[in-house]
Amino acid sequence: MPPSEFAVSETHSGVVFFVGDRAYKLKKPVDLGFLDFTDRETRKRVSHKEVALNRRLAPDVYLGVADITGPDGEPCDHLVVMRRMPEDRRMSTLVRHGEPLDGTIKQLARVLAAFHANADRGSRITAEGSRDAIRCRCEDRFRQGRPFQGTVLDLAPVAEIERLTEDFLAGRRELFDRRMSRGRIVDGHGDILADDIFCLADGPRVLDCLEFDDRLRWLDALDDIAFLAMDLERLKAPHLSRQLLDWYAEFSGDAAPPALRHHYIAYRAFVRTKVACLRHAQGDQDAADLARGYAALALRHLRQGVPRLILVGGLPGSGKSTVAGAIADRLGGAVLCSDRVRKELAGLPAGQRAAAGYREGLYDPAHTGQTYRELCRRAAELLGLGETVVLDASWTSVEQRMSAGEVADDTHSRLVQLRCWAPETVTAQRLADRTGSISDATPEIARHMAATVHPWPGAHTVLTAGTEHDSLTQALAYIEAYDE
Repeated sequence: MPPSEFAVSETHSGVVFFVGDRAYKLKKPVDLGFLDFTDRETRKRVSHKEVALNRRLAPDVYLGVADITGPDGEPCDHLVVMRRMPEDRRMSTLVRHGEPLDGTIKQLARVLAAFHANADRGSRITAEGSRDAIRCRCEDRFRQGRPFQGTVLDLAPVAEIERLTEDFLAGRRELFDRRMSRGRIVDGHGDILADDIFCLADGPRVLDCLEFDDRLRWLDALDDIAFLAMDLERLKAPHLSRQLLDWYAEFSGDAAPPALRHHYIAYRAFVRTKVACLRHAQGDQDAADLARGYAALALRHLRQGVPRLILVGGLPGSGKSTVAGAIADRLGGAVLCSDRVRKELAGLPAGQRAAAGYREGLYDPAHTGQTYRELCRRAAELLGLGETVVLDASWTSVEQRMSAGEVADDTHSRLVQLRCWAPETVTAQRLADRTGSISDATPEIARHMAATVHPWPGAHTVLTAGTEHDSLTQALAYIEAYDE
């Protein structure tokens, strides 16, 4: 047999022997804490389970289980027997070579969305999608990684990863409850990586699902697909990662908030951090750099995934509504406007005029207080669902801002405060030229408000006399500064 027909590949838990057109996987007799293959009967049982589970996505690849017999003819170990896949069609290889994969990614997203749609569900499976179950899994990964802190892993990044993970989970119980109630928790794959996907002419083959622990395979379908999105980003193909998630959202009908995408990508990156640490402990010196790279990826997504409560305030005509809408569009957040909420609470259409004197009519202190309380209530609900929320209001009162700050604290969200400002000549002209606005403010009311506005030292000032693009650029720079 030519040497090229034979090859060996090793992971932390198994060895694969490639012989001709077959591949034979042998599980190592190891106890890694999260899996224990030291008993032969366990290896046999798990090998058969691996074949059955992987036939869900690759029925023509997984051929069965073969026994290895000793001199006495009795089984001494077991091999998972597979059809050998062409190495040059491995997705990770194609990505590294810069092959065009847009069509393949779309096809794969469709395959995985269909797989998840037909996957087993049930009360035991659904329970693994709860906020507390996810927290336990995260804590397990952190505990398993602690022996490597200070040696393989730097202390500060890991501490921030743990803190940001806990903050996200602490404020998002409603998000995870809703995912459970909508059937998003499935018996999935659990370990989708580009190394284990082969892009063939008749469609992709997804191999090597997680078989040793059912509970780690019972997960949110978005968590499942996020593993591959994370891996594509690690392979320096972030555009493919975004395409995969966007196509998957379309095919699955799952409009999850961006923050949840970031959370699951980060979680999967830290899972691979732990695996790389184990490989380092087994003698792979290159795995240390790999572990640190995964940890950096996890931290980046956790930072990006923090839900934000963004207050965009300012006097009438300052451009705050324009800036608020642009921020929400750019960040994929929800925008709540005080003018719209005020009229909704009064039972009026948003476009109906309700002009009144300063602090009179619909704009008296009672209506204003009710409006800001409702803004905060709705913001808290959306933040609890993982959304970033932009609140478009004047925010002239320190008490109003304090209430918003309490919402951010209660939901473990990041508070960002922006004050829009333009010269009075500009704001007065804007108010005079307005058409179709839902605001009832006049230049006279703006002057009264300017005389009574409370100082706002915690806000960054966005200068809005220029173009909308200039204002948005300033605002986004301030938001990024809050994130650091």
